[in-house]
Amino acid sequence: MKILIVNDDSMSSPVLPHLIRWARKRGEVTVVVPKVEQSGMSQSLEFVKPVALSKEFIADDIEVYALDSTPADCVRFGVTGLKTTYDLVISGINKGYNLGDDIAYSGTVGAILEGSRLGIKGIALSAGHDRFVTAAEELDRIFDYVIEKDLLSKGDLYNINIPHEIKGFKITKQGGEFYTDEFIDCGDGTVLQTGVPVEREFNDLTVDIDAVRNGYVSITPITACKTDLTVFENIKDI
Repeated sequence: MKILIVNDDSMSSPVLPHLIRWARKRGEVTVVVPKVEQSGMSQSLEFVKPVALSKEFIADDIEVYALDSTPADCVRFGVTGLKTTYDLVISGINKGYNLGDDIAYSGTVGAILEGSRLGIKGIALSAGHDRFVTAAEELDRIFDYVIEKDLLSKGDLYNINIPHEIKGFKITKQGGEFYTDEFIDCGDGTVLQTGVPVEREFNDLTVDIDAVRNGYVSITPITACKTDLTVFENIKDI
């Protein structure tokens, strides 16, 4: 298997070497990651100005391509820049969950959406801020489940979130609001956008947020298609 690894937390992410060493047990690995953090960049691209590209050692045994651009551009360079195709894009492990509405903003998820546009299956991996490094210890368990259930033959893209303590696995759908939104006036002519996790009952284990809150690995099949196919079928002949 040929694997392309990307992330949105940059080449400095402390979990990146662990993910790369694990992936090498599964196949041939290429790594293209942002030089600096690119969280919240979704599937954005940089095509107005040139971007810096270099090869960097992030550990004695690990050399990566570092691109001064977005996660989606890292995928684009890995495929079109290196003139290589892959069987799978693995994005992450992200520092912080990508759940509910937040996946629309996620650079981690945006990377696998870009891979899908280029015909490559993808898995986005995320965990809590206090868990994302040790989450690498669960990769064999998670991918054994993916293989056992033959998920990659049933769907092309999966958004996977890893809880602190794993009770099991749940196939989930995207939930709604995960964080509240608030703008704080910093008093110097700037505002800071922030928020806190939404508080509600979390008892629907078919929803990604609820599953993770209850200790389950949430595996959500997602799609890059923006067409509302139900509406399309209803109005295509009018």
